[in-house]
Amino acid sequence: MAQHSTTPDAHGSTPLVAGGHDTHDIGKAVRTYLIIGAALIVGTLLTVWASYIDFGTATMNIVVALAIAIVKGGLVVGFFMHLLDERKVIYGLLGATVFFFTGLMYITLWSMEPGSFIHFK
Repeated sequence: MAQHSTTPDAHGSTPLVAGGHDTHDIGKAVRTYLIIGAALIVGTLLTVWASYIDFGTATMNIVVALAIAIVKGGLVVGFFMHLLDERKVIYGLLGATVFFFTGLMYITLWSMEPGSFIHFK
């Protein structure tokens, strides 16, 4: 791996590595990714462990599994997809996606009710 100089040049600026980041920024990003990767591995092990436990009802088992999945998904979206560093537009798009997905799931479940006017047999 090539060593990059971090001493200021004649103009007083520090040389940059690819992408406009200095070596300290890249090292910090790699460390963050390794920590998040380790957290995802722990989350996966927790998911497997929780799958062997009976939490009383099937509903509670699903709630526990979804809670773990939401935390893991949040880590992926926040760090690997850089959602924590992006602007409010990205949050707005994510919110709209969740809103429409929830609406479509509601319509789907509503259409399965026997009293629904769009109930299919």
